[in-house]
Formats: sequence, structure tokens, C-alpha cells
Amino acid sequence: MSDSPLFPPQFLDRLQGFLSRAEAVLARYEAQLPPLVSDPDWEKVVACRWRHSPGSGHGALIPVWHTHPIRLADLSGIDDQKARILANTSQFVAGRPANNALLTGARGSGKSSLVKALLNEFAGQGLRLIEIDKEDLIGLPDVVERVRDRPEKFLVFCDDLSFEAGESAYKALKSVLDGSIAAPPDNVLIYATSNRRHLMPEFFSENLDSSRVDGEIHPGEATEEKISLSERFGLWISFYPFDQDDYLAIVAHWLTTFGFSRKEIAAAERDALNWALSRGSRSGRVAWQFARDHAGGKPGFPGVASRQKRKT
Repeated sequence: MSDSPLFPPQFLDRLQGFLSRAEAVLARYEAQLPPLVSDPDWEKVVACRWRHSPGSGHGALIPVWHTHPIRLADLSGIDDQKARILANTSQFVAGRPANNALLTGARGSGKSSLVKALLNEFAGQGLRLIEIDKEDLIGLPDVVERVRDRPEKFLVFCDDLSFEAGESAYKALKSVLDGSIAAPPDNVLIYATSNRRHLMPEFFSENLDSSRVDGEIHPGEATEEKISLSERFGLWISFYPFDQDDYLAIVAHWLTTFGFSRKEIAAAERDALNWALSRGSRSGRVAWQFARDHAGGKPGFPGVASRQKRKT
């Protein structure tokens, strides 16, 4: 019997070359994979953004370390809307039944600011916020499952939500709201803002599909599909354009926070109205933008950081 090795040297050389090439291919493939991101420490983080990677099918909760400082007291002219969403959120944080909420109406009227203010109001009581873009809604079921067993209460927030004809991402939203075989968790609510009441475009031609049965009007299938999405939100809150007095009151509030006196605020009213006229809107956003512009142009203005330091 020969005492030669089990595998000839030529075979071992070829095997070593194959393994080296395989390792190089795997290294290039791993470089294209998204990094592994662990779930955030919700005892330290109060807000996250969900980022979905369409190519990989993975998603991650990215902590937001510097959340918007707006408070409920900063929001004027929307007292009724504020009271309704505050009551719903208070029930939710207390562990009582509460509804998903759809905030619709005029642009710049405080819809998204109200949701941000709710986080600042209830973060100390265990409320957390997850922001998700419309384009990432396909990952919404994964988001819900990640926090289902957590002790905190989560608001999943989708700002400026609307769908164009032919988009299908709304199906993931419908499923989480009230259309999946899995029961919705008690510690998750969805708050969305939109300029559209039914979230999807409506066309006059859809009314032609309506039918009359025993004197009742039954909408066509296209209209029913659009209405069914918004109806899955248990709470609808409408926002309206501000009148002149409301607009000036919001301007006065923000100028006060910038350190202006009552006399200076009164003197700025004409400029504030001209600012709104040039923008074609009297809204809370426009009032805030005017206040920033007016404060920034004031000679000797100390700046936001200096004022905050004096307050503390």
C-alpha cells in the first residue's frame, strides 16, 4: 500500500484557491448588507424614526435624540382640537381604550405640532413616538410587532399622509388599523395628519358608479375603497384656517417667547398681516415664520440660546 496522502497536492492547491475566492465573494456580499441595528433602549429614547430598506427587506428604528421642544401651551386657536386629542391620548397612556386618530384640514394649522407636543406632555408617563414615512408603510406591521410586548405606550406617527391613484402602500396601513388576523396591540395607536379627509384623491367620475337601491344611494366600489381607509381611524379631528384675530394671537405668543414687549408686538401687527398676505395664508406656521424673521431682524437681539439660558 502506498503511503501517499489522501488528497494529492494539486487538489489541495485548487481547494485552497476556491476557498479564497469564496471568501472574497462573501466579503463583497456582506459589505452590501445593511448593518445590524438593535432595537433602541426605550427607557432612554422617547422617539424613533422607522427606516425601511426596500432592497434588503429590512428596517430599523433610528433614535431621535433631539425631539421638537414645542408644548401644548404654544398652540393657540385650536383649543377644541387640542382638547379632543388630549383626552384620547390621556386615555391611552392610562391604559384605557382609545382610538387611532386622523387629523385633517388646513395646512399649517398645527396638526403635526399637536402630535409632537403630546410627546412632550406624556413622555414622562411612558409615551413614546415612532415616526414613519408614507414610503415606509410597508414595514408598519414589523414596527408594531417589535413593540407589541413593551410596557410603554407607542404613537406611530405618519405626517402628511395621502395616497395617489395606483399606490398600494395604504394596504399595509389598513391591515394594521383594523384588517389583519392579528389583534391590534393595546400599547400602539396610529396618529396621522393629512390635508385630505379620505387620504386618497376623489374624482367626479367615481360618482357615476353610485347606485340607488330602495331609495338609498350606494357609493361605487372605488369610493367605498377610499372611505374604508379613513373610517378605520376611530377619531377624526378637523382643522380650519385661522381668522385674523387668531393669527395675530399666535404671532403675539411667539414674539413674546422671543422677548418682545406688548408695545413692540402691537407695533408689529401691520408687518405680520402683510407677511401673511404675501404668503397667501394666515396659519400657525406662517405666524411662526414671521416671528422668527421679525426677531432675527431686531437690532441687538440676544438669540434663542441666550434667552433659554436666562430662563433656566
